[in-house]
Amino acid sequence: MTNTTSTTRVRRSERRTSEKQAETETEDSSLACPECHGNLIVDDEHGETVCEDCGLVVEEDSVDRGPEWRAFDAAEKNEKSRVGAPTTNTMHDKGLSTNIDWRNKDAYGNSLDSRQREKMQRLRKWNERFRTRDSKERNLKQALGEIDRMASAVGLPNNVRETASVIYRRALNEDLLPGRSIEGVSTSCVYAAARQAGVPRSLDEIADVSRVEKNEIARTYRYVVRELGLEVQPADPESYVPRFASGLELSDEAEHRARALLQNAKEKGGHSGKSPVGLAAAAVYAAALLTNEKTTQAAVSEVADISEVTIRNRYHELLEAEESLGLA
Repeated sequence: MTNTTSTTRVRRSERRTSEKQAETETEDSSLACPECHGNLIVDDEHGETVCEDCGLVVEEDSVDRGPEWRAFDAAEKNEKSRVGAPTTNTMHDKGLSTNIDWRNKDAYGNSLDSRQREKMQRLRKWNERFRTRDSKERNLKQALGEIDRMASAVGLPNNVRETASVIYRRALNEDLLPGRSIEGVSTSCVYAAARQAGVPRSLDEIADVSRVEKNEIARTYRYVVRELGLEVQPADPESYVPRFASGLELSDEAEHRARALLQNAKEKGGHSGKSPVGLAAAAVYAAALLTNEKTTQAAVSEVADISEVTIRNRYHELLEAEESLGLA
């Protein structure tokens, strides 16, 4: 009995293997020309599949699966498109649910009467209740709203918001939130995502737009990075220079000179153990003076959100590093 069962299993496995091989051979043959075994190309304009080598028409009158309309620019394409927005991690349901507009107007732009407005208000209320089915989704909805608010306040691009949302989702799935506030974890995710994307913001800037204290943000950030194994490189002082130079309305020459000062400091090892924000602010101030552009330590301090004492100390260190290299 046992031998019969094992023999049957072997035959079934052999049959499955032969079927898979037959399917693979069929797929390979469909991708090659039946005459010369050359590569096949699809001509969407004429609806034909043609051999690239011998010109044999393998298939014709194929089905066009694209839209029935044509567009000649991006605006016309967006206007004619009948699909919704792409999915995004910045929304708790990834943008797949229905949103009811807050404006009480119909599809033609006409205002609704009082009875219809009451009906739409009830629909909005029940729609919000159905969108968040459990506590986990309510948590995620609140956190992603905080991430979007803080990213907008400090001027972070959409890719950073997406990354921060993904980091928070990972923290939520791995149960890192118990004992920590939603605001603290979401703030640390924004800080980590900005550093990963190469557009860092200082901890003071993030704390100014957050609802939690700076110490809690730093503590939660270290915890999230350690538990999730995030690869976050140390902040580069040069990444702060364009933003500071733009805020002070300095020229491109001053910005390039500031970068050169920071590169000299790196060669001398003068950046080790120093705040990257302080080094960047001092380099921008020194470059403005070297290029004869008017600015003050108070103005740089306000743009960089750092004390004037730090700017003066780093300023002298940068100039000493340049003089030691014989570049002054």
